[in-house]
Amino acid sequence: MNFDKLVESIIKEAQERGEFDNLPGKGKPIDLTAYFDTPEDVRMAYSILKNAGMNSREVVLLKEIAELKQVHVAMLNEKKTLAPGASAGEKEIQKEIEKKQIEFSLMMERQRRQRKQK
Repeated sequence: MNFDKLVESIIKEAQERGEFDNLPGKGKPIDLTAYFDTPEDVRMAYSILKNAGMNSREVVLLKEIAELKQVHVAMLNEKKTLAPGASAGEKEIQKEIEKKQIEFSLMMERQRRQRKQK
């Protein structure tokens, strides 16, 4: 049995057992935007780092922004029961979100310019 047929039979058996039924993103198109937004000369390095559990600064920033937004929403929900008006902590979180969004935008713009130069 050649290699291709062996792989096909293993995949078919796994399908019959239902091992692919509950995969995340099932039935949705694969979003390759991040892959193609990454400069061609560093794609392989980013892929290796990602598979090793290490993330690029861009990915870390996006996660930090998402976490800060969750904290901000929680503060807003809690504030509904308290007095109106933005608290000092709320303003601080808003500033931090804006700072990280600017940093992320600058990184993306720098990458776009580098790709155009090539």
